[in-house]
Amino acid sequence: MNNVPLEVYSSPTWSPYLVGALIGVLSMFTFLFSDKPIGVSSAYAKLSGLLGEVFSKRHTLSLKYFQDNAPKIDWEVMLLIGVIIGAFVSAWTAGDFTREWVPRMWAERFGDGVPLRLLASFAGGAIMAFGARMAGGCTSGHGISGALQLSVGSWVALVCFFIGGAAVAALLFRS
Repeated sequence: MNNVPLEVYSSPTWSPYLVGALIGVLSMFTFLFSDKPIGVSSAYAKLSGLLGEVFSKRHTLSLKYFQDNAPKIDWEVMLLIGVIIGAFVSAWTAGDFTREWVPRMWAERFGDGVPLRLLASFAGGAIMAFGARMAGGCTSGHGISGALQLSVGSWVALVCFFIGGAAVAALLFRS
């Protein structure tokens, strides 16, 4: 095993240490000013409720979830939008922004077909959203806010996130 020294981030890529500290500060201010944890999985449910109101308002509003949680644009939806904008700004400032539909690493492993890439992305997102709803929170909700509150359930979820990520990475990137 190579002993690679911890490298100082001198490239335009954002330092994970700085970003981690800033997420901690954001979490602290979120609790301080809104008394709510950071999390975005509910934002997807609210956005789907807003979409449901457009196409079938009566049905959407008859659902128990939306009776208890009115579909609206709130701070969680704005956080989700901020995460997307932040990812764009990070990639842009680091010089990592590309307009490719199929990343080179994916194409080498699975081919350069756009439909397969989109199908895998959609399926992965759907599985993650289902898991987040079943677990009562997403990676940011459990991994940041729940772990900061020393929630046992969040720590168990966090360990499972890493085990699941390592297992999938081992399957996708085995030699």
